[in-house]
Amino acid sequence: MEDNADVRVPVLVVGGSLVGLSTSLFLSRHGVRHLLVEKHSGTSAHPRGRGINARTMELFRTAGAEHAIRRAASVLEGIQGILQARSLTDTADHNWLIKSIDPSGALARFSPTQWCLCSQNNIEPVLAEQSRAQGADIRFGNELMSFDQDSTGVNAVVKDRTTGEHITVRADFLIAADGPRSPVREQLRIPQTGNGELFHNVSVTFRSERLVKVLGDLRFIVCYLMRPGADGALLPVDNDTQWVFHAPWHPDQGETLEDFTDERCVDQIREAVGVPDLDVEIGGKAPWHAAERVAERYSSGRVFLAGDAAHEMSPTGAFGSNTGIQDAHNLAWKIAAVLDGSAGIELLDTYQAERLPVARATSERASARSAEHSHPGYAPPPTMGGGPGSGVLTTAMAYCYTQGALVGGDPSRPVIPETLQSMGETGTRAPHMWLTRAGERISTLDLYERSFVLLSGAGTPWQAAAEQAAGQLGMRLDAYAIGSGPGADLVPEGGAPWTEVHHLGADGAVLVRPDGFVAWRSEGSVADPASVLREVLSTVLRRA
Repeated sequence: MEDNADVRVPVLVVGGSLVGLSTSLFLSRHGVRHLLVEKHSGTSAHPRGRGINARTMELFRTAGAEHAIRRAASVLEGIQGILQARSLTDTADHNWLIKSIDPSGALARFSPTQWCLCSQNNIEPVLAEQSRAQGADIRFGNELMSFDQDSTGVNAVVKDRTTGEHITVRADFLIAADGPRSPVREQLRIPQTGNGELFHNVSVTFRSERLVKVLGDLRFIVCYLMRPGADGALLPVDNDTQWVFHAPWHPDQGETLEDFTDERCVDQIREAVGVPDLDVEIGGKAPWHAAERVAERYSSGRVFLAGDAAHEMSPTGAFGSNTGIQDAHNLAWKIAAVLDGSAGIELLDTYQAERLPVARATSERASARSAEHSHPGYAPPPTMGGGPGSGVLTTAMAYCYTQGALVGGDPSRPVIPETLQSMGETGTRAPHMWLTRAGERISTLDLYERSFVLLSGAGTPWQAAAEQAAGQLGMRLDAYAIGSGPGADLVPEGGAPWTEVHHLGADGAVLVRPDGFVAWRSEGSVADPASVLREVLSTVLRRA
């Protein structure tokens, strides 16, 4: 097939939901030509996962998509908090599990952006549009029928579900973002570990004009309604007339989807809300399953798993979709580096080394969060709890890589620390600080996307060393001098000492990867900085 394939691309992406489309966007930003196929006819019509944490918004910011996503999210702008109540009408038993995502304002010190509430049916069209604008080939209504691989690439057969036409595709790599029941993962026979199924819900979309009047000034991301026999989770879609109700479903007790008739759903919503004659017009129903499973391997040969294909997590905390998008971001720059010759193919082995531990730690946190919130339908083991490092912001922002594409990492570090901190250590997300560049206000994080970046103080030999090392390796390395004096490319806002933020000496330097993680650091000067940088980059990129 490789000699006469209908389509030849460096990367074939299978799955056009949130993670697949994010993969397409990130590949596009690196100039990697690819084909994305999705068996459904278009983007999601159901308002599924909505919480986009600040780390993911940082990635969309550097990818140029943040403003478009926030416009798509405007109907839910400003809504915060997770409420638990027996009913909406009895305010005496209202219990705010989370009143504000960031009550202390700590996040503003760590990030140039904030979290965002944007339903999946609103964000997916934005991602598709942004990717296509940069040349992405995205084909909905096209299904992967089969694939095989050899030492140099992947052969695939794709079916157009409208015309019935089959085409053959030859790709260097295949990325499977094809969901929790991933056919690609199944074919590769990659097992999963974890606690398995946690609980089941039926997501019911409905219209109600009076519900917003019942709420009054009450606003929330989600309200867990705990009335016995009519429990469920209520979520606003537009905070006006469109709503979603997650009703517990118990297939283990013989309950079927057919049991969720319109009449039953109307009665359950009215009972849960506490208004017997509430106007409720059912729009649609979609079953979903909460599970804790992580693939034992993230790749097989030239095929890689991302998102739900690699890990399933309880929805509480919105960790699953965010972890999947961050998978895609991690993998995209590495594939780009291999394809353009900057890196050896062994760099792709670091995808699993870095992302698998994060998924295991985060999936455990997500399950613990569901237990803490008493998610309707979930009966956790009595030993389930939170524990150190269980905060949402810490889990989302401070996870680290203890091994992988880095030099000088600490294998003894916990993947998720106990507290939210940013000290510029190797394997952690690089610190944020505000800078001025040629009169423009930017974050340090805005520097990291398409190349490695070396930061050092003005007047040190690191910039010249970076130019020399990059030339010898034949790769791009952007080097910036930070300071307020002559020769400075970047000026810290308010004179903030960049070395203190990065915990370096005056003659130190930090090397940051395209995904914004610290690859290596030198707290002070070295005898031969060009040779040191060349060796570090060769090691990180797995150059022969």
